[in-house]
Amino acid sequence: MSTVDTGLFTPELVFFDFEAKDRFEFFNKMSKILVEKGYVKDTWLDAILTREKNYPTGLQFEHIAVALPHVDPENLIKPYIAVIKPKEPIVFEGMAGIGGDVPAELIVNLGLLAHAEGQVAVLQALMGVFMDEASVADITAQTTPEGMVETMQKYCA
Repeated sequence: MSTVDTGLFTPELVFFDFEAKDRFEFFNKMSKILVEKGYVKDTWLDAILTREKNYPTGLQFEHIAVALPHVDPENLIKPYIAVIKPKEPIVFEGMAGIGGDVPAELIVNLGLLAHAEGQVAVLQALMGVFMDEASVADITAQTTPEGMVETMQKYCA
């Protein structure tokens, strides 16, 4: 069985040419979208900013720079995975003591109800996807929400 619930990828949570000058503006804009669509509680924004400060989520892979921000389940109304391809890279701090700035070309925002172990398994699965040159090329070539959902589901299944 896959560690990623691929049903959580939906076209309504795929965004191309997303504009934000930094991660703080990014989270503010995403908060409005996710609250409006009924995915998160109004505690989400403070929770994700605090978590991102304490546990940065930027990762520089050989073929792409990504950010994998996520929050604790108590800030969610229903689970989701949002995929955002910003117009210009958005700088995130490097994950797990790597440090430094990571100009994220793709952001996968996880809203998972699973316990910590479940989140770790999903993060590991996504890291495997982003380490593979062919899957990265396929993902970055997508231009429609439906295409992105199908592609992410294919590699995360």
